[in-house]
Amino acid sequence: MSEIKPDRVIDFRGLKCPMPLIKTKKALKELEPGQILKVITDDQTTKVTFRSYREQSEDELLKLEEVGKGVIHHFIKKK
Repeated sequence: MSEIKPDRVIDFRGLKCPMPLIKTKKALKELEPGQILKVITDDQTTKVTFRSYREQSEDELLKLEEVGKGVIHHFIKKK
């Protein structure tokens, strides 16, 4: 997969579940359909909660990657 170019980046490192997901949902509402949101977290539970959210929403989780020490990047495309 080629490099994903997000339209917006938000950093929720230091926040614990469910706050990263709640704030991500709010940020997605502000985007236009087709735009991509990059969410940076360090809460390992977001790997599960973000996938679960994707299954319940029309938004698409394009990629989840772990970088550095416990840092996770989620790339979500708004439908």
